[in-house]
Amino acid sequence: MGDAAETHHGTAIALAGNAALIRGASGAGKSDLALRCLSLAPTAVIGCPAMLVADDRIVLTRKGERLTAEAPATIRGKLEVRGLGIVTVPALASAEVVLIADLIAPERIERLPDPAPETELMGVRLPLLHIAPFEAAAHIKLLLALAMRFRPPANGV
Repeated sequence: MGDAAETHHGTAIALAGNAALIRGASGAGKSDLALRCLSLAPTAVIGCPAMLVADDRIVLTRKGERLTAEAPATIRGKLEVRGLGIVTVPALASAEVVLIADLIAPERIERLPDPAPETELMGVRLPLLHIAPFEAAAHIKLLLALAMRFRPPANGV
């Protein structure tokens, strides 16, 4: 199968080159959650800093059974910070998507989901995290899920 690319609405952050795609309605808190992830220094729980891949629009490319995310060139390294505007932050050129994070209301989140939820995007099955974006520890939960679920990046990605 050849490479297939699509543009999606969302935000993507990465740890060690492995990305979480954050999805939700406009104004739901995607960029805010990403900003908190980017601002967290490495800890004993999250061993490396998060990096922005894309905010608002993401170009996803399917390569076999993997998805790669990157920002459109016009918004690469740009993050919307509500109340401040568009700010420039360090960003990765691309990263492999290994986790989908859907923003939902806190009361809809299962305490111990079993089996672990999955979803399909562009024909690729991926782990799915339901997360309430404005909970105090939401950014830590997202980074922890990303650290726990990533696969080693493919050669050249």
